[in-house]
Amino acid sequence: MKLLTSFLPLFLGGFFWVKNGIPASPQLPVEICDNGIDDDSDDLIDLNDTSDCNCPVAVPLSLIPNPSFEERTCCPQDRSQLNCAKDWIQASEPTTDYLHTCGWMGWPDLPPPLPFPDGDGCVGFRNGRVGNAGGPGGASEGNPNWKEYAGACLLGPLKAGTAYRFEFWIGFTKAFSSPPTTIVFYGSTDCANLPFGVGNDEFGCPTNGPGWVELGSVPISGALEWKLKDINVIPQQDIYAIAIGPNCVEENLITNTYYFFDNLVLADVQQFDFKIKATGNPCGGDFVLNLPDRDTLQYQWYRDGVALVGETGPTLHGISDEEGAYQVRILGPNSCRITPAYKLKIPFFETIVDTVICIDESFLFNETNIGTAGQYVDTLRSVDGCDSIVHLNLSISADGVDTVFAKIFESEIYHLGNHSYKNPGEYEAVFASQIGCDSLVHLVLDFYKVYIPSALSPNGDGINDVFTIFAGADVKEVLNLEVYDRWGGRVYDHDDLIPNDAAAGWDGTHQGKQASPGVYVWQATIVFQDGKRRELTGSVTLLR
Repeated sequence: MKLLTSFLPLFLGGFFWVKNGIPASPQLPVEICDNGIDDDSDDLIDLNDTSDCNCPVAVPLSLIPNPSFEERTCCPQDRSQLNCAKDWIQASEPTTDYLHTCGWMGWPDLPPPLPFPDGDGCVGFRNGRVGNAGGPGGASEGNPNWKEYAGACLLGPLKAGTAYRFEFWIGFTKAFSSPPTTIVFYGSTDCANLPFGVGNDEFGCPTNGPGWVELGSVPISGALEWKLKDINVIPQQDIYAIAIGPNCVEENLITNTYYFFDNLVLADVQQFDFKIKATGNPCGGDFVLNLPDRDTLQYQWYRDGVALVGETGPTLHGISDEEGAYQVRILGPNSCRITPAYKLKIPFFETIVDTVICIDESFLFNETNIGTAGQYVDTLRSVDGCDSIVHLNLSISADGVDTVFAKIFESEIYHLGNHSYKNPGEYEAVFASQIGCDSLVHLVLDFYKVYIPSALSPNGDGINDVFTIFAGADVKEVLNLEVYDRWGGRVYDHDDLIPNDAAAGWDGTHQGKQASPGVYVWQATIVFQDGKRRELTGSVTLLR
């Protein structure tokens, strides 16, 4: 029997396979993943067609289990519940805190920056403890060696002499509670060394006992933000367990410090190599994206998921004016991987230039002489070749008198040119501008009318019974007023405080009880009628 094969067009644009005169199953086209064409007519080209072109992203596989604290055995309801995070060990006697959006989200006074870098969980920890019964942990006595660590047994050991990278996110709460410090990465040859310092909350860092070494450290600083940090290590012996937390320095503090960490990735440094790196200036002709060149690998570059046909080397040139998300498909003998996206955005600079010229003079703006006051916009080229949008506000200055109204606090000095003033009054100063226009400035200087008491005696005699902000028309609004005791514990906090409102001020109590006599620190954020926002601090003495 003779085999007959033919195509018959369908109305839907496909084909019937016909074998021996009998229609067979239609053969649907399949997306070719590296030709920049929508082969199967589904409006999805190349990598965007994930049903046909699906390679895993080439991200480092962390040797640390549950690196983002997403897997959990329970939902934390309070502090010190790291046990809810699967595979993590409370390494130290001072306990770290497990935060998760399913439940406990941290101390009210120590908010974590949101969102978390990866997923819904993170860990919070302290470095040092002050004596403050109302502070985190309910501590009653200070302990400068109170150091909180989280630990884990690795999924596989760090091999001696091999280079590894530990990449992680560090989070900061308010600057007052997250001062600059150093984060240290510790390792142990035996997972049995977790936990350490059992029963001794003054044990300190892991290396105060046997079996632990410091693998690396990094200084940190920030406020209400997350920062990505990394530590490169070459262990001298096989490492099976790790701990992360503060350094070994004892901290004598006036407040409890607090930090967070998330997404702890520990892997061979070569696993981090397959991140696209850029060299050169994106506005110039020397801009290049590249990956390590390996003879055993095949490369294909993509922009926004669509193949750049012919770009099959480890280096990509000539894309300075092509914004988008760049990726590379890497084919090995038995593997397929896609790099994380490198998002290229061509930078441009926007500048506002305020210029004053004298009468009968002109200003040269992008090869044009302008002698009329007004607002002008032009696009120039920066020295790097990037677009630079310049907004010119041009004014014409004649000899005359300008009046300046200004206010300062009694301890401040007002600067006007090379002149300085510290007392209220009216002053005149003559200035010669760089362009030669003389001008007379009439300065009217006054003090802000704000009174903040330095003492509080809540005895009902009508004098200093309440601590608050007293002000006249100078103050537009008091955004916040906070009072702290000498251990850093907050005893009073009021937002949108109305000045002179004694009923809303601090009456010398905390949680319904009379606060102890002594010196308290306050800080206030005030917006004045002239639009200036000031952060003020000081102290008030509570008398009984």
